[in-house]
Amino acid sequence: MGIYKVPLKLIGILFLFGCFNGCKPTPKKIAIQTTEVVEEKKSIPIYPKYLNTNYVLGKFNYTENSDFTTVPKENSSKKIYLRKDVLEAFLQMNNAALKEDISFTILSGTRNFNHQKRIWDYKWNDKYKSLPPLNRAKKILEFSSMPSTSRHHWGTDIDINSLNNAYFGNGKGLKEYNWLFQNAHIFGFYQVYTSKENGRTGYSEEKWHWTYLPLSSLYLTYYNATVRLENINGFEGCSYAKELNVVKEYVNGINSKILEKQ
Repeated sequence: MGIYKVPLKLIGILFLFGCFNGCKPTPKKIAIQTTEVVEEKKSIPIYPKYLNTNYVLGKFNYTENSDFTTVPKENSSKKIYLRKDVLEAFLQMNNAALKEDISFTILSGTRNFNHQKRIWDYKWNDKYKSLPPLNRAKKILEFSSMPSTSRHHWGTDIDINSLNNAYFGNGKGLKEYNWLFQNAHIFGFYQVYTSKENGRTGYSEEKWHWTYLPLSSLYLTYYNATVRLENINGFEGCSYAKELNVVKEYVNGINSKILEKQ
C-alpha cells in the first residue's frame, strides 16, 4: 500500500477542529466568578448599666432614683415622677403646643409594681369581683395592666388631659389629639394603644397614653429578652398571666408603628 504524506500544516488544522482520528475538541474551561454570601449580622442592642429585670418589672424605688424627677405643678394633676430625659422632651412638646393655644397636663406617669398592684387589687376585689376569675382578669385588662407588665413602670409613659376616649372625639379634646397625632413624634412620643380595627391585640384604645419611644423601645426589647411569664407573680389573679399570654398579647399588643421601630 502506498503511503500518503499529509502536510504538517494540515494535521494542525484538523486537530484544531477536532476532525483528526475522530477526536472531539476538549471543552474550554470557563472560570466562573463566585461571590461569597455573608449573612448580615443582626445588631445587638446596647443596654444602659442601670437596666435590669427588676427595673422593667417595676420593682424599684423611682422616688429615690437620681434619673427621675417630679413633673412641675403647672404640668401635672398631682405629684408625678418621670425620667428626666422624658420630662425634658415632654416640656419641649408642650411649649410647642402652647404656641397654638394647646396645653397638656400629665395625669399619670411612673407607677411601680406596688402602685400597679393597688389598682389591680381594687378592680379584682371590688369593682369587678362579681365576675368569674378569668372573665374578671380579662375585664381589668381592657384598660389596666397586671403588675410587672405595665409600661408605666419604666418612667417613659404618660397619660395626658383625660382618661376618656370620648373627650378626644370633639371640641377641645379633638384639637389636642389632632395636634399630638401630627406632631408628637417630632419630640419622640407615640400613642401606644391605637384602634384595634387592624388586628392589634391587648388593651383597648387609649388616646391619652403616649410613650417616649427613644427609651421605651429599648426597655421593651430588654423586657422581651429577660422576662418570662413566671416572673409575673405576687398578686391575686397572677396565674391567669399564662392562660391569657399577657406578654405576647398585652405587653406587645401595641401600635404597629412602634413595633416597626423596634
